[in-house]
Formats: sequence, C-alpha cells, structure tokens
Amino acid sequence: MERFSNPQRSNDVRPTQQAQNESFTEMADATAKKSGLVGKLLIISLIVVSIAVTAFVGTAIFNSEKGEASLVKKDQYQAVFLSDGQIYFGKVTDVQAEYLVLEDIYYLQVEQQVQPEREGAADETAEPKVSLAKLGNELHGPEDQMFISRLQVLFWENLKTEGQVTTAITEYVKSGGATAQPAEEDKTP
Repeated sequence: MERFSNPQRSNDVRPTQQAQNESFTEMADATAKKSGLVGKLLIISLIVVSIAVTAFVGTAIFNSEKGEASLVKKDQYQAVFLSDGQIYFGKVTDVQAEYLVLEDIYYLQVEQQVQPEREGAADETAEPKVSLAKLGNELHGPEDQMFISRLQVLFWENLKTEGQVTTAITEYVKSGGATAQPAEEDKTP
C-alpha cells in the first residue's frame, strides 16, 4: 500500500509520463518533417526522371528519323511500296516523321486491251504489257515531286544500278523521254 500512498512516488510518475508525451510529440514532429522532406525529394525525383525520359524519347525519335535518312543512297534510285499496292520509283530526297519526298518519279503502267480480240486471233494467255511511265506526263500534269504520307508507306528500298527498273530509267533518259520498258529476262535455255 505504500506505493499508492506515497505522494512523492506519484509525482515522479507524472513527470515521466510528461517526458514520454513530449518525446512522442517531438518524434511525431520529426517524422512529419522527415516525411515532408521525403515527399519533396520524391516529387523532385519524379520531375527529374520525367524530364530524363522525355529527353531520351525525343532523342530516340530524332535519331531514328536521322538514321533512316542516312540509309538513302543518294546516287541510286529507290522503290517506295504503298499500302494500296502502288509502287513508285525515284529518288528519295527527304525523310520526315510524317512524310517522305520522292523526286524523278516513275511507276509501272500495265497496258490492257480495251476490246477483246476476235476468236482464234490471239493467244488468251498473253501476258499484259508492262512499261515504265514517267510521272508528269499524265492528263493532270503533276510536277515531278511527290510528298507521300508515311502512313501509306509499307517500306522503301534502294535499287541496284544494274537492276531492270534502273536500266529502264537510264534508257528512258538516254532516249529523251521515249516510253521505257523493264528489261526482259533471257528465257532461252
């Protein structure tokens, strides 16, 4: 019973509880300050990371466009294959994110017979005549430059100088603009 009746002892307990309460309050304040500091550091870190990611993505996009343009062999012709099945041949002069520019343009033209031949007059398995046409000779008279949407381009490739299309273009230019036909492969045994 002495424990409970001793006034000095009960006074000792109160300061200890007050000290504990004060130290708890100080710890809570320190934790709040630390969490505030941690929160600020977290926000700053997120901003720095987002800037770095944006810079990396921007650089990657810029370099990919620049990288593709460096693949164009300026002294050769290119073939550009479109999503609608059309193929254009010419010189790719500019490669952009949204379009590519093609100049000195040619395309394949298939000549089909308008009226059927009389019976027995021709072989029904005759292949259509394919020729190379120069852009600009059409009825609407387009300029010899085309801006092609990248959304329509399936792929493009550099052409060999000794290929059939390049040979036909060279012959077209030498002949002063007469219709060029891709060279036939030699089918003799």
